[in-house]
Amino acid sequence: MELWRQCTHWLIQCRVLPPSHRVTWDGAQVCELAQALRDGVLLCQLLNNLLPHAINLREVNLRPQMSQFLCLKNIRTFLSTCCEKFGLKRSELFEAFDLFDVQDFGKVIYTLSALSWTPIAQNRGIMPFPTEEESIGDEDIYSGLSDQIDDTVEEDEDLYDCVENEEAEGDEIYEDLMRSEPVSMPHFMKPLQRFLKPQDIEIIFINIEDLLRVHTHFLKEMKEALGTPGAANLYQVFIKYKERFLIYGRYCSQVESASKHLDRVAAAREDVQMKLEECSQRANNGRFTLRDLLMVPMQRVLKYHLLLQELVKHTQEAMEKENLRLALDAMRDLAQCVNEVKRDNETLRQITNFQLSIENLDQSLAHYGRPKIDGELKITSVERRSKMDRYAFLLDKALLICKRRGDSYDLKDFVNLHSFQIRDDSSGDRDNKKWSHMFLLIEDQGAQGYELFFKTRELKKKWMEQFEMAISNIYPENATANGHDFQMFSFEETTSCKACQMLLRGTFYQGYRCHRCRAPAHKECLGRVPPCGRHGQDFPGTMKKDKLHRRAQDKKRNELGLPKMEVFQEYYGLPPPPGAIGPFLRLNPGDIVELTKAEAEQNWWEGRNTSTNEIGWFPCNRVKPYIRGPPQDLSVHLWYAGPMERAGAESILANRSDGTFLVRQRVKDAAEFAISIKYNVEVKHIKIMTAEGLYRITEKKAFRGLTELVEFYQQNSLKDCFKSLDTTLQFPFKEPEKRTISKPAVGSTKYFGTAKARYDFCARDRSELSLKEGDIIKILNKKGQQGWWRGEIYGRVGWFPANYVEEDYSEYC
Repeated sequence: MELWRQCTHWLIQCRVLPPSHRVTWDGAQVCELAQALRDGVLLCQLLNNLLPHAINLREVNLRPQMSQFLCLKNIRTFLSTCCEKFGLKRSELFEAFDLFDVQDFGKVIYTLSALSWTPIAQNRGIMPFPTEEESIGDEDIYSGLSDQIDDTVEEDEDLYDCVENEEAEGDEIYEDLMRSEPVSMPHFMKPLQRFLKPQDIEIIFINIEDLLRVHTHFLKEMKEALGTPGAANLYQVFIKYKERFLIYGRYCSQVESASKHLDRVAAAREDVQMKLEECSQRANNGRFTLRDLLMVPMQRVLKYHLLLQELVKHTQEAMEKENLRLALDAMRDLAQCVNEVKRDNETLRQITNFQLSIENLDQSLAHYGRPKIDGELKITSVERRSKMDRYAFLLDKALLICKRRGDSYDLKDFVNLHSFQIRDDSSGDRDNKKWSHMFLLIEDQGAQGYELFFKTRELKKKWMEQFEMAISNIYPENATANGHDFQMFSFEETTSCKACQMLLRGTFYQGYRCHRCRAPAHKECLGRVPPCGRHGQDFPGTMKKDKLHRRAQDKKRNELGLPKMEVFQEYYGLPPPPGAIGPFLRLNPGDIVELTKAEAEQNWWEGRNTSTNEIGWFPCNRVKPYIRGPPQDLSVHLWYAGPMERAGAESILANRSDGTFLVRQRVKDAAEFAISIKYNVEVKHIKIMTAEGLYRITEKKAFRGLTELVEFYQQNSLKDCFKSLDTTLQFPFKEPEKRTISKPAVGSTKYFGTAKARYDFCARDRSELSLKEGDIIKILNKKGQQGWWRGEIYGRVGWFPANYVEEDYSEYC
């Protein structure tokens, strides 16, 4: 048996890999084992399985999302613990990049083999590897792994079901504790005040006295409500205390550091340790320590919605059930808010780690939003045309371009994304050539620009997705709806959304605030906020005037008959126009440019790109005279339906698969066309606009013919034009329907029931799943971060807040 397969078997015996993981399947390859171990999470859990508490898992980033910075930190934690607690020699350890970049996976297997032979590991009763009888060398298969590893599209989230979350340890104990006497805390706090400094008491007990006061009143009102016939007013008590319970946010975000501080104080002073044991004995006969008791308030507040959920299930009367649902919504919202405070504190720790590792950085990274992705790339700029090796950190509002120096980074450029946009460039992509996959980061005015090169096509795709997400966070859809001017904002106080009345989650950049009227809102709610009360009275009229002015300009251009050129070579602003003559004009092959300023002896011309309606300057050697071709024969295409009304298209597509489409000529106007597509069980209709011999479904992009338009959207999602339409044009309606029924393949995704989205949710990064009210989601995992589930919808997989859905929904009931 190959050594890596023996290693896999050992990891399964150590309860790190699940027995059904794909690395055990027939035909599995070593790269799948490398991918499973690459972020360092399972390696850290391995040491804890062999030696409980060898590593504090709170020091490990359990979901690094393949952030190179966080993965390397996890791997180095594993390596240092192997030395300090398992007695491995430095010579027996691999280097961090041997695993992350899979530069020497054979050395990784060697280290794990040495670990399996340590006395601590053998004491667990697990057979080490390799055994003398069976050991087949497999050094050859490790070569080329570094080329394969980055082509893995998504991380295997099911792996983390094997990772224990220390915060979840002892849930049964906490349930027992919640039934214990409420006088437990005074048994500790008052006696310790004579032994500890006031600042120690404040750090350890946080705001627990405030919690006690709130709960005293809450308990009193609960008892009163339960004493009334049918406890009819019970729901009102929960709704009333939702705002008051927000003080739990501070407690839950600080309780982890409070426990650590308590451990440090007790370890440094024997008298404090003895007093803690004495207090524990008096409070509960030594059954629970103060460390245990500190976790009770957090566990209590996060279980209220579960108790109410059970009440809803067992309530029959319709009005009472509906009232309890209101209370359930309030407590779910509270639990989500508390969980997000904890999650944001972890994010801020991650940002602090970035901050401390980057030299020459003189501003707080927390002002630029949440981390999106980081890693190695190559880059060229306007100033330097040769490729430079760089390490980049992408946040919501900024890109940091650094040079790596060992474990630290030297900041070379700080790019504020407010004035930049990205453009794909696949012209140089070569699947078999590293670092040929590139896209452009271009300043709006064209003064600055970067070409970003990535090792593989998949890495480029991941970075582009995160850039798109970051820019959509800065400039969200509906940011100016109803006269508002919404911008990302960090709210100091806990705030509710103006549209849905639910809480804005987290501790920083929780949502958006209108620059004019200061209305707060979730990203997904921006289009539903009532009209702005402070915008200028002439706002709608101004918009109308602008539109009329643009139409007049278009008409004037048509009348003038300005010369047109066709683009045959792309131009994205590099090199920029000379001096300060004006902004550059983006060009793609096939675009039609209407000249506005052009001299035969000049190298730079000004024009309007009819595909985008943008005006700017470009090199004249990128265009040629435009010659209109003969009309296209559309009948040859499997997607063309000829003249047809909407009703006819709906009849044809009603029983077809999602993604089936047709293009029809509009009966009322033979010069106009429309796309009809089946999506999410409905038939959607998209008008194709025609002007100046060009076809478009959005102002942003135009095509010379219908064929070119259809071919483009067969490869690119319609969500760029219509946010709710996340699909390509997949199946021409004249193609025969493929309805094959097959058994699910071994290892296919299994799910644990379904849920219906009760509210819209807008993802903040590529690990999250956007939802629309009414969506049906397959639930894949409930074992992630508290308050978040993992699900699948329309082929997309990601995390979403559990309180945004109703579980066990069936559309047939």
